[in-house]
Amino acid sequence: MDRRDFLKSSALATAALMLDWEKAFASGAFAPEAGKPWKGWKEGHFQAHFIYTGVGESIFMIFPDGTSMLLDCGDHNAIGRGKLAVPVLPSPDKHSGEWIARYVKRVNPRGNKVDYMMLSHYHNDHGGSDSFYADKVTRGSGWYTLSGFSQAAEWLDFGKAFDRCWPEYDDPIPLIQCSADNVNHMKGFYEFMTRHRGLEVEKFRVGAVDQIAMLHSQGKYPGFSIRNICGNGRIAAEDGTIIDLYADRKKGNPIYFNENGMSLGMIISYGPFKFYTAGDFSDSWKLPDGTTFEIEEALADVCGKVNVAKINHHGHYSMPAKLLSALQARVYVSCVWDQLHNVAPVMERIADRSLYPGDRIVCPGVFPKERREEDAGKAWLDVINKSSFGGGHIVLDVPKGGKDYSITYLTADDESMKVLSVMDFKS
Repeated sequence: MDRRDFLKSSALATAALMLDWEKAFASGAFAPEAGKPWKGWKEGHFQAHFIYTGVGESIFMIFPDGTSMLLDCGDHNAIGRGKLAVPVLPSPDKHSGEWIARYVKRVNPRGNKVDYMMLSHYHNDHGGSDSFYADKVTRGSGWYTLSGFSQAAEWLDFGKAFDRCWPEYDDPIPLIQCSADNVNHMKGFYEFMTRHRGLEVEKFRVGAVDQIAMLHSQGKYPGFSIRNICGNGRIAAEDGTIIDLYADRKKGNPIYFNENGMSLGMIISYGPFKFYTAGDFSDSWKLPDGTTFEIEEALADVCGKVNVAKINHHGHYSMPAKLLSALQARVYVSCVWDQLHNVAPVMERIADRSLYPGDRIVCPGVFPKERREEDAGKAWLDVINKSSFGGGHIVLDVPKGGKDYSITYLTADDESMKVLSVMDFKS
């Protein structure tokens, strides 16, 4: 090799190295925190921790004054999905309720004291069930299963619960056939907790802007608020107008509605920052004229632009173009427990710059090898955060005032809270 060939090969190698460095930098891998233990919550910050277990959905929130809320605590037999299962982390040796409780105690400024808990809707992967549980024990006047929320309550002390149809379980229709194993499970849990542990249970009020509030230093952070935008098939506009999407359907005396369409949803604001989350909000039905009504498209009319959005229904045939165009999020976070989550049509829509301009990134709890191989070569893969490839907990952190925010991936392989990557954004 002569000097010219040597210089040419060196330049190519340097260019390739630069490309690799740029890709790593874009994914946050070269952040100073990478490889170090997570530093924790700071007063004045809003945080949402998307806890990865591989078998359900759970989000732990810390408000700027230290008020805390566990939104969902799912557990079900996702491993039974066989080839469709994703990695169960840190290990399948414990059920998710225990892993989630242990995580919460590590990050919660008040240890095991959790101010609020909320079940977004009555499905096992969000609250646990009587059909898949860690143990059956004597509780109150009878047997009791430890699964999801009830298992987490063995280590956590919840103050108040928000539920979509408490106390009669009949909104918008009686819960007779809808997810019976989860409904019975949560009824038993509420009954025991209210009688023996002092838990308060309160019905979620669609349209309320003061129901889920800071409890410790509310006046110190006036820019923080939570607006309840949907629940029980109703949605609320910013002016407080409530629209009942099931009004006509209820006239036929139905005995079943899809639980996903009755999910509870919120917009959390902190100064200029906004975060959207709405359980598994998804459902559709035929109208008299033969057209299909998409419930998520109605939601698009009331949510507005946000910085970060949790993807509805784990990215399983959700997030229509109208909703994405309304949200215009910079970051999408997805809670994953199955290979059929974040399916290609949903990812293609999120990556579609014709819906709204600008960059965006998708941060799943995991985007496994099998999916990467199946979708190899697809252009939308560029919007997937590479830190998700091995699975991890995702921490949304919004400093005081809400002008900035960051997305941090933490290892879920163990409980070390090691930082994998950090991405910083401006609101």
